[in-house]
Amino acid sequence: MRVILIKYGELNTKGDNRNFFINTLFNNIKNKLNGFDVIIIKDRAKMTIKFNDNDLESIEDIISKIFGIHSYTVAEVCSVDIDSIKSKVLEVANKLEFNTFKIETKRSNKNFPIHSMELNNILGGAILKSNSNLKVDVHNPDILLKVEIRNDGVYIYYKVCPGSGGYPVGTQPKALLMLSGGIDSPVAGYLAMKRGIPVDAVYFEAIPHTSLEAREKVVSLCRKLSVYTNCINLHIVNFTPIQEEIYKNCREDYCITIMRRMMYRIMDKLSKKYKSLAIINGESIGQVASQTLTSMNVINSVTNMPVIRPLACFDKLEIMDISRKIDTYEISILPYEDCCTVFVPRHPAINPKIGVAIKEESLFDYDKLIDNAIDSVNTIKIDNARDNEFDNLL
Repeated sequence: MRVILIKYGELNTKGDNRNFFINTLFNNIKNKLNGFDVIIIKDRAKMTIKFNDNDLESIEDIISKIFGIHSYTVAEVCSVDIDSIKSKVLEVANKLEFNTFKIETKRSNKNFPIHSMELNNILGGAILKSNSNLKVDVHNPDILLKVEIRNDGVYIYYKVCPGSGGYPVGTQPKALLMLSGGIDSPVAGYLAMKRGIPVDAVYFEAIPHTSLEAREKVVSLCRKLSVYTNCINLHIVNFTPIQEEIYKNCREDYCITIMRRMMYRIMDKLSKKYKSLAIINGESIGQVASQTLTSMNVINSVTNMPVIRPLACFDKLEIMDISRKIDTYEISILPYEDCCTVFVPRHPAINPKIGVAIKEESLFDYDKLIDNAIDSVNTIKIDNARDNEFDNLL
């Protein structure tokens, strides 16, 4: 019998709430594999998935993107007796092409009478006896055969695939992601989910200054992110009236600062409305004028919500590498401007003063505009499997 053997990794560091993390991971895997003919079994040390052979490639692709999994492998399983183990090891070895090999045994089942080193020698001898051309290489073998003696059976495997790591999504409360069409914010959402945070996304659009293609770009980014969770609600905010008032009434060098302060005010209210406990964005210190520490301080002062900046200390090349890894980069570089880039002033303030920002904001009635924007939010439920309601909004 073959199973997918899942190792937890960081979840093993948990104490009394370890079962909560394991159960959350179990439910996430179960939801993602809905529709497949699988049996998932969990315990405190591992998880196994019994599967239909025809589905293996698809299942591996799905679980490789589920947070909370340190590693996974396809393992052969046999009963806990020496004859069965030797037979299964030879069966696995005979399917592989190699010149050198090593056996590595772990014996968590201490009732098994043969110690790990002795079993290594027995199994290695059996392989050498079956093929005299093979050699043992303990330092750099072509094949490393791993044998795990557990209470519920013996697991034999040779290829271990890295998982996505982190914590299962849902082990933390929900947060709202400020999702633009750029490179940074999707990566920030990915890293937040890796720490167990379910995210919904907020997109600020300013039609006709931004395009429907820009909105579609953000929907596509959401769909890419949704492979790491069950689904993402995308809240689309009509930012046009606010943005037009800012550029009509406020001094040019403070427009970006005030625009961001308005966005944070909206995020604060939406967080309360949707029972979110934090705001997430893709800001990286010093990358643009609104992301200097001085600017962040002035902008952040309009909300008491925790603001999580997963990319704060990343450089651009590091961010781009992650965006390629999660397959958002090519979407992010599509040439459709969002409302943060469409009206960029020639010389934005990099060290704004909070008193000046407050004075400039007093020149128009932003409270009413913010309330109108929140009342008119459009929400789309997005997952990677279907188109949902997007076409209805075009």
